[in-house]
Amino acid sequence: MVYWLCILAISCIAMVYVFCNYSAIKNMDEGTEEMKELSGIIRSGADTFMKTEFKYVIIVVAVLAVIFTLLVEITSGITLLIGAAMSSCVCILGMRSATYANVRTTNRARETMSIGETVKVALAGGSISGLSVQAMGLLGLVLILIIWNGISPDAAGKGLLTGLPCNPTITRITTYSLGCSIVAMFNRVAGGNYTKAADISADILGKIRHDLPEDDSRVPNTIADFIGDNVNDIAGNCSDLLESFVATIAATLMIAVTAYNNGGSTVTAETFSATVSFPLIMAGSGLLACLIGLFIANIRKMSDDPSRELNLATWFSAGITLLLCLGASWYVFRNVPLYESFRFGWITPWISAVLGIVSGIAIGSITEYYTSTEFRPTRGLANIAHEGEAFVITKGDAIGSRSCLPPVLVIGLALFVSGRICGTYGIAVSALGMLSFVGATVSIDAFGPIADNAGGIAESCHLDEKIRAITDRLDAVGNTTAAIGKGFAIGSAAFATVSLIVAYVSSYTSAGAEPVLNIASYIVIAGSIIGGAMVEYFSAMLTDNTIDAAKLMADEGDRQLSEPGILEGTKKPDYNRMIEMAANTAIRKMLMPSVLALFIPVLGGFLFGVEFVGGMLIGATIVAIPRAIFMGNSGGAFDNAKKYIESGAITGSEKGSPAHKAAVTGDTVGDTRKDVVGVALDIFIKTMSTVANSMASVFVHIHLFK
Repeated sequence: MVYWLCILAISCIAMVYVFCNYSAIKNMDEGTEEMKELSGIIRSGADTFMKTEFKYVIIVVAVLAVIFTLLVEITSGITLLIGAAMSSCVCILGMRSATYANVRTTNRARETMSIGETVKVALAGGSISGLSVQAMGLLGLVLILIIWNGISPDAAGKGLLTGLPCNPTITRITTYSLGCSIVAMFNRVAGGNYTKAADISADILGKIRHDLPEDDSRVPNTIADFIGDNVNDIAGNCSDLLESFVATIAATLMIAVTAYNNGGSTVTAETFSATVSFPLIMAGSGLLACLIGLFIANIRKMSDDPSRELNLATWFSAGITLLLCLGASWYVFRNVPLYESFRFGWITPWISAVLGIVSGIAIGSITEYYTSTEFRPTRGLANIAHEGEAFVITKGDAIGSRSCLPPVLVIGLALFVSGRICGTYGIAVSALGMLSFVGATVSIDAFGPIADNAGGIAESCHLDEKIRAITDRLDAVGNTTAAIGKGFAIGSAAFATVSLIVAYVSSYTSAGAEPVLNIASYIVIAGSIIGGAMVEYFSAMLTDNTIDAAKLMADEGDRQLSEPGILEGTKKPDYNRMIEMAANTAIRKMLMPSVLALFIPVLGGFLFGVEFVGGMLIGATIVAIPRAIFMGNSGGAFDNAKKYIESGAITGSEKGSPAHKAAVTGDTVGDTRKDVVGVALDIFIKTMSTVANSMASVFVHIHLFK
């Protein structure tokens, strides 16, 4: 109970710091009247989108809460609602703070002409998202543990109607995670459709059809794109990483229960208490480390090298996390009997955590290599653009495919070593290690869309070239941090999903038996094939939806640009009509893909049982991980190759040249890949796994084909 209260205190302190930052940013000057007007449009559009989306989210969450209360466990509906509420609060807070920080970042550049001062504002805005993700995720989880007296390995519960037995303490944790998953799925699918339909249609209109500058305010789609950066890259990313963070803790706790039940008479209650305590203490230590690291970044004088400053904030947080987790491992495990799988005594869980942290850093570095303009792959893609669109697309696909192997090797090696030295518990701890300083990684990732919006505001409001040079510098760094963030999200999703699959198999395995899923079984193989195919179908649905929406928006933008006075700049486009079109289309098209992730494992479980669902999870994960990496990295390479050309780095391939237009085509293809499909695949496999864990006790007893 003492460490729960400590974690609760750290979470509350982090939220106080978040609200202090939020208040400080709101009190900053917004700049010129034109900047204030544009910022107000962006903020209003983002708020309208979120309000419309949550009308549907509330209905789905409420229905599922009733179903879980009736079928699974009496209190599970309440914990599902708590998870959805925490995730919703985080994404709304993150998005609101970003829509305040974007224009203030632009204005700080205008007032100070200092890159360091401008970086500080954008990072302060990003830290609101990052710290709230980790603090709110832990806050909800610890409150559930306090209210219902923690985790018990042999507790018994049942649903109101079915009377099917389950462990209610575990079910509450999994349904809390599921509540987070539902919000994340809707945010990613709807937000991705919104932002990329706007972005693609803006590029088509501005750069291909009318040869206008990027972020030209005469193109109404551009303003919708600014809003989309916030609803997807901020709100969507916050709920995505919150869900990974919570799901990984939940998986670790479930595996701790299974390990205790299968440990025999040599395992004591103290051992169980230690294995349950460690992941929570580790997560709380990571939050404290992020709070310290970001506070140091906020008070110190920053240089004019934004990449260095952002890297320092990350390294501070990761380093302090490592030290605190080492102390936690010693404190928790030094005096208790350990499992035989703990090869190196009390330090073994810490080694597994280090493997996860190192893996996260390595995956980020690999992503940067394949997507940054500083390295050969993206520069090679830019240099071949003069050959035409076909060469750009083919070369970009090759970069994406080539980039799959290194991060998958890192993930596979880390999982193997963790399992080897610490058993299945080590796999879950390794996953949590990667996410233990998620507050810092989300903060740095949120810096990207804030800087992107700041640059767009500077362009749209026709600010001085020197000001735009500062915001462009931040935007370029933000593109890299966003690409790294997507790589980190994919890596963390892979670790989290593997942990959830292990926990799922353990959840229906009889006490004393080793958790095994027989992959030679025809039931498991059938499930694996279908699970893999579902990933491809899901990807196709998202791509079709985005392109259909982009076409509608491009046609509407063309219609407005044909009106007298719009291109001449004497009359403003109808921004509200374009924003409303983007929001309505995104909301309408989000339902089917989102519901698919929720109900496919439920349908499979009720028809064919737990092993079939286990196969589905494995098949979906094996296909989705490299697919998501391919989508994210090829899309990032396309985007940055275009920006490399626009920077004037290649003689004879300036803006408006055939090479530039070929690169814009590549970027248009990449937009849907990296910001719609790639990021949504992470949520797809995590949501399926979380639903499966929540419903496992039902699938064991109720399935049609026995």
